[in-house]
Amino acid sequence: MSSLTSKYIEIQNVEQTFKTKKGPFCALKNVNLTVAKGEFVALIGHSGCGKSTLLNLIAGLTRPTEGSLICANREIAGPGPERSVVFQNHSLLPWLTCFENVYLAVERVFSSSENKAQLKARTDAVLAMVGLTAAAQKRPGEISGGMKQRVGIARALSMEPKVLLLDEPFGALDALTRAKLQDELLAIVHKTHSTVVMVTHDVDEAVLLSDRIVMMTNGPQATIGEVLDIQLARPRNRVALAESTEYLAYRKAVIDFLYTRQAHVEKLTA
Repeated sequence: MSSLTSKYIEIQNVEQTFKTKKGPFCALKNVNLTVAKGEFVALIGHSGCGKSTLLNLIAGLTRPTEGSLICANREIAGPGPERSVVFQNHSLLPWLTCFENVYLAVERVFSSSENKAQLKARTDAVLAMVGLTAAAQKRPGEISGGMKQRVGIARALSMEPKVLLLDEPFGALDALTRAKLQDELLAIVHKTHSTVVMVTHDVDEAVLLSDRIVMMTNGPQATIGEVLDIQLARPRNRVALAESTEYLAYRKAVIDFLYTRQAHVEKLTA
């Protein structure tokens, strides 16, 4: 494996401090992490530990106070189509159909090199990938929350990003819908070989989906407390894994970190 491939995303000595009315607030401090090409990494930790802040830095939506971030050997200086983001709030334009919401992204990235027929074909293909062909002409107000998230994922994938960034995309969904979309995401990532960084609060989701789980310490001045390698064969089946001793051991390791070693202060003083 080349150094470019093994260090596809590099986070080097990153610190993020925000100006507040009460003075400077250091959200992240001394964060160092590398992500390999094609790797699925989950960021997990308690609320306020800087998971979304770190994801926004990789997306280029904010710049670090100290340190640097590199993707494919180039400094991350701002947002770009090679890094697509899916938020918990799908952020769809309500007056446009599912097709039109995705087509906007496709047109923005590929209009200089493809004609309208090719752009339409690309949009149709990615909607089919997430199982939304039948809903293509419906507007967001006419579809379920799970379907809206599929549109958001389709829009992100339509740009053929090198990196897919997911900020708790299933956090607001019911358990059954969340499980179905997790399985679909596994299949999509297996097909596209995407590099994925995902923020989650869900321990089972992190173990099921990821190659490594990055566990964050509590904020302020949060940093990476531990990185857990998930040595579970792919493709993964949630039913089979439910009885896997390896799966249960990984799950226990994450829970131990979060609820024993990084227990909330409120719990310690209760």
